[in-house]
Amino acid sequence: MVKFSAAAIAFLAIGATSAWQIQTPAKLAARTGPATTPFTRRRTNVAPMSMVISDPTKPVTMGGGGGYTATNTASRRVTPEDPGDRPTYKVVYVVLESQYQSSMTAAVKRINAGSKNMSVECVGYLLEELRNEDAYEQFKADMAEANVFIGSLIFVQELAEKVTDVVAPLRDDLDACLVFPSMPEVMRLNKVGSFTMKNLGQSKSVVADFMKSKKKEDGSSFEEGMLKLLRTLPKVLKFLPSDKAADARSFMMSFQYWLGGSPENIESMLTMLGQDYVEKVKVTMAGKEKVEAVEPVLLPDKAIWHPVAPSIVFDSPGQYSEWYDKEHCPEAGIDPKTAPTIGLILQKSHINTKDDTHYVSLISELESRGSRVVCIYSGGLDFSGPVDEYFYNAAGKPIVDTVINLTGFALVGGPASQDHKKAAAVLKKLNRPYICAVPLVFQSFEEWQSSELGLHPIQVALQVSLPEIDGAIEPIIYAGREGATGRSVPLADRVQLLADRALKWSNLRIKENKDKKIAVTIFSFPPDKGNVGTAAYLDVFDSISAVLKKLKAEGYDVGDAPFVKEEIMDSVLNDPEARISSPELNVAYRMSTNEYYDLTPYATDLEENWGPAPGNLNSDGQNLVVYGKQFGNIFIGVQPSFGYEGDPMRLLFAKSASPHHGFAAYYTYLEKIFNADAVLHFGTHGSLEFMPGKQVGMSGTCYPDRLINSLPSAYLYAANNPSEATIAKRRSYSATVSYLTPPAENAGLYKGLKELKELISSYQGLRENEGRGPAIVNSIVSTAWTCNLDKVNQAD
Repeated sequence: MVKFSAAAIAFLAIGATSAWQIQTPAKLAARTGPATTPFTRRRTNVAPMSMVISDPTKPVTMGGGGGYTATNTASRRVTPEDPGDRPTYKVVYVVLESQYQSSMTAAVKRINAGSKNMSVECVGYLLEELRNEDAYEQFKADMAEANVFIGSLIFVQELAEKVTDVVAPLRDDLDACLVFPSMPEVMRLNKVGSFTMKNLGQSKSVVADFMKSKKKEDGSSFEEGMLKLLRTLPKVLKFLPSDKAADARSFMMSFQYWLGGSPENIESMLTMLGQDYVEKVKVTMAGKEKVEAVEPVLLPDKAIWHPVAPSIVFDSPGQYSEWYDKEHCPEAGIDPKTAPTIGLILQKSHINTKDDTHYVSLISELESRGSRVVCIYSGGLDFSGPVDEYFYNAAGKPIVDTVINLTGFALVGGPASQDHKKAAAVLKKLNRPYICAVPLVFQSFEEWQSSELGLHPIQVALQVSLPEIDGAIEPIIYAGREGATGRSVPLADRVQLLADRALKWSNLRIKENKDKKIAVTIFSFPPDKGNVGTAAYLDVFDSISAVLKKLKAEGYDVGDAPFVKEEIMDSVLNDPEARISSPELNVAYRMSTNEYYDLTPYATDLEENWGPAPGNLNSDGQNLVVYGKQFGNIFIGVQPSFGYEGDPMRLLFAKSASPHHGFAAYYTYLEKIFNADAVLHFGTHGSLEFMPGKQVGMSGTCYPDRLINSLPSAYLYAANNPSEATIAKRRSYSATVSYLTPPAENAGLYKGLKELKELISSYQGLRENEGRGPAIVNSIVSTAWTCNLDKVNQAD
């Protein structure tokens, strides 16, 4: 068996109290709606912001397993109402996410309403929609009529091939084709006049040499080098006389307009493309004065942002703190000296396009509970630079207690080309809990809500698996896109949960060890046979003893806890052979049914399967019973059984199944009565992560989400079982800590049998010295009698 000690509690030192009082900042309240009601431990699911929507219930016609996103290109199709004698050119665009939809729509409408020289028809597709055959056929039909194609962030191989298959044959007939960061085969479709990228990745290029030189000079990433190039190159190219230079400048300007993202920037881009490259517009404008291209209105490539800041962005943590701590915090009712600080990582494109409602909702939720926020963004896909630059003070000390990545993608490279080693190094240096929350990029709220899978496979790969390699935990859904406008909309109860969990992780770092309450949860493994306090490949009580010693050494209050494994076992079980239904288990708490229903908001949902509480499991007939033993601020508790002892896996496959009342009462006790700051699930494995609900991307009705709720969880999992450890990480929001399985070797023979084997080998090896044979034979016979082999022969 394996002993587990120091690693079991390492997470406690870095990881939120529920005492934050709500005082909604006036400026944020003006943006988000009415002020919230006071936050209490027994908070309801009332949305604190008027624009935050609740879980949708609208049924969706789709497979129970969860298909790819439904299509709604009609909402992204804009046609001029009264073009008159103006030429109309058609733009078709394909983007990864929907935040550009509102800017594109507004820009086209502005041109159609105000331009005397042209009108624009526009239709857009989200990349994942091209999996739908009807949408793909419509895309082909639109492209056949298009004058301009625009693509951005096309990084899914099979969909990149679909786009290329349609656009490549039409490329020469298009007036312009603009593709911003995407896979190389899609980037080669670029065509703006004489400017192309047809040799991208196939030969040496000036751009590539520039990137390499910048990286050698100052360690710049590819994205940082590209952004620097975009800033400077158009200014140089405008002084060169050749058409190629002018066309290259037009592409670079278009890229800057696109990165700017606002309706004004997109309008400037479409106007420039129309008058300079769309043939029928050029013909009608012959002899007319062109609209002078205005400089793109751009935010810095990286900065600290806050939705109500007067200067919009800040260049340094010191500059931000000067405004935030001295002006904003007093107005918002935040004490900057004692408040936890949450670092938020944002996508610049959402800020540019003013599609930031989901960001503002979480900022408002955190600040309303008395927390500080530091919101950073990057213009590229590498967020490691802003993390290093803005999450530390001038002395090099981290200023954040927990980090939430709201982009939903890997820290370095996003959905494109990841650098997990770089990301891991940056996060290890920061040494703070790192949560990667998930916006529903490829699914609508309704699709996700109705799907048994939750997130579909592409979204799991890009927004869960890749961030996990960086070191991210807790893939909590917090926002998605609204079908008609494509704008991001936060989901009320998920935003609240995300804030709950971030603040509790923060509290684990801020709170003194002597005041932290830790719940150690033990299991019965296997679930239908084993004794209480067992786990795969782990000496549970010996390991708990090691953890208790370490906790005491680190200043935790362990009360009068014994440190001898047998004494710990006796205090919890009272019987070394106790099973989950044993009357010998120590009762730590008796919860009345009134208290249970008051503290467990989903309790009535369990009655369909188990009847009214207290039921027959973990019950004395009148109360619900919590088994375990408390030592100071440490509680060692026994997780209740599945409930179906004859078929414990039934919960995994029965759609209408649920945990029993005793199971729910156990986690209610940990969170709301014992008031645990964190729970340590001890060994492989319990039942929490296998409770009914979606596979990945929990909703508020999924039982792992309901049970663990706001409790930070660490889970000790055997290193040889990564598949189920992944389930625990994703479904029960657990930070998994691996322990090695015991070393094994060939046992071989023992005692007399080993000696007998050696004698036989000696006899077989006799050659010239046969005189020793009789003596060896006598020894063989004698040893065989000693090993009772004569009795084996008689039995045969």
